[in-house]
Amino acid sequence: MDIDTILLEAEEAMDKAVDYLKGELKGIRTGRASTALVEYIKVDYYGSMTDLRQLAMITVPEPTQLLIKPFDASSVQACAKAIQNAGLGLNPQVDGKQIRLNLPALSGERRQQLIGTVKQMGESTKISLRNTRRDANKHLDKLGKDKSLHIPEDDVASSKDDIQEAIKKHEKTVSELVDSKSKEIQEI
Repeated sequence: MDIDTILLEAEEAMDKAVDYLKGELKGIRTGRASTALVEYIKVDYYGSMTDLRQLAMITVPEPTQLLIKPFDASSVQACAKAIQNAGLGLNPQVDGKQIRLNLPALSGERRQQLIGTVKQMGESTKISLRNTRRDANKHLDKLGKDKSLHIPEDDVASSKDDIQEAIKKHEKTVSELVDSKSKEIQEI
């Protein structure tokens, strides 16, 4: 493995960690309804666990309501059961061939819990970024110690600096995402 490959893999791993955080933050409830809240709920559809978004059209008719219209009318009850069992604290109301979810206003205490969860997710992502940096630096040290490759110490040191710059950039992005989501949760 050469220096460029190590840098590239470290950058890709950091990008993936930030992308994962973005996806997770979409599922955190804020003051208004969002389809991301229920998209990935697993529904037992004829014996296989399937994402709700693959089984139904999910819309936001009002700021505090989600409307779920399953493509297969026979799966309405299965979808409602999956939403109820998802642990979101939502009570699905079956209305013919569709499901309505009314999202109650968040209490101040619940908002603080959600903000704590968001900060914890951000910290987990930063830990992942630091682990990536540690692994990349270990690989660079191995390359520097391998006398058969003739890699100058300056190249190894400058590559470590590049990795440090990448982690600073990604940690800043994580902090911005966490702050943005926290403000969104606090909005009434």
